[in-house]
Amino acid sequence: METLYHQTNKQIQEVQSQLGRLETTDRQSVHLFENELQARIDQIFNQLERLEILACKEPPNRRQNAKLRVDQLKYDVQHLQTALRNFQHRRYAREAQEREREELLSRSFTTNDADTSIPIDETLQFNTNLHNAHRGMDDLLGSGSSILDGLRDQRSTLKGTHKKMLDVANMLGLSNTVMRLIEKRASQDKFIMIAGMLASCFVMFLVVKYLS
Repeated sequence: METLYHQTNKQIQEVQSQLGRLETTDRQSVHLFENELQARIDQIFNQLERLEILACKEPPNRRQNAKLRVDQLKYDVQHLQTALRNFQHRRYAREAQEREREELLSRSFTTNDADTSIPIDETLQFNTNLHNAHRGMDDLLGSGSSILDGLRDQRSTLKGTHKKMLDVANMLGLSNTVMRLIEKRASQDKFIMIAGMLASCFVMFLVVKYLS
């Protein structure tokens, strides 16, 4: 199990370092690079399933510690998956914006005569602002959805980890003071998650109010 654990941890670190290269990758190669990273993340998830099975086969005195280590790896790879999805969503939004801009620039406008002409520039400016507002909302909602999904995944992992930590603490006979510190940290994590969700909702409200 130790060999597979260290191998998986090393792969997570490699994927984390490669995620930083996405922003500087050219448009022709970024899609292939994303697929490559997603394949590596899927491979890590498969290895984590094997590690979970191996952790259950560990001796009783080492089993809980092994499960905690696997949960930490799972927590890390979920962060990587969320980061990759956020980058993909931003890239899709940018590409859609560029396509609409090119269509707008290539569109030809004609008028019957000078008396029936309309203020094309003002209309185009209004439509452009409206499209930008809609794109900004779509981008923000997509990012918010990805963040909330990541927070839900992290919350599930933290709950499982917290329960297992309590089990380990009971096995090792930790003092009541240490137990209270662990529970206090879990409560703080929950408040941080709720504050993040409220902040995201407030930002979306401001965007709706000022861009719509």
